[in-house]
Amino acid sequence: MGQPGCATGIARLRVLSTGEERQQPLVIRVCLSRATLPFTKGWFMSTMADALFDDADGALLSVEVSAGAKSNLFPAGYNEWRKAIGCRVTAPAVDGKANKAVVWLISTTIGVPASAVSIVSGVTSSQKKVRIIGVTRTQLSNLLLSKSPEK
Repeated sequence: MGQPGCATGIARLRVLSTGEERQQPLVIRVCLSRATLPFTKGWFMSTMADALFDDADGALLSVEVSAGAKSNLFPAGYNEWRKAIGCRVTAPAVDGKANKAVVWLISTTIGVPASAVSIVSGVTSSQKKVRIIGVTRTQLSNLLLSKSPEK
């Protein structure tokens, strides 16, 4: 029956050395990946803004975290499928070290105190919702736009 994500069908006839013909199955492997797209300032507002939400106390940010990365980076691209902004931290995902690093990195990048940044959901997941107190969605969008790398 094959592996999940694979499709099987009859492809062609194969002639054996004995002159006998046999049908050979064709296996097509379909691999889905979580691609994180780099972004440019030109299309930030139309796509990355989908990861930002208004909140009563400030703004919410949808983040996809890669713990154990080679370097700290925020924003680190945009996952269009999950509508989440990438965040890479060098800290391992052990005993909340990565979560502390995410809070520190986001607060440093945006320029707010670490006490204004908190993880609302996804404490044990790579998909997180982060609340930033005292910043509106528009302000956060402009701050991220100014911090985004030029491509």
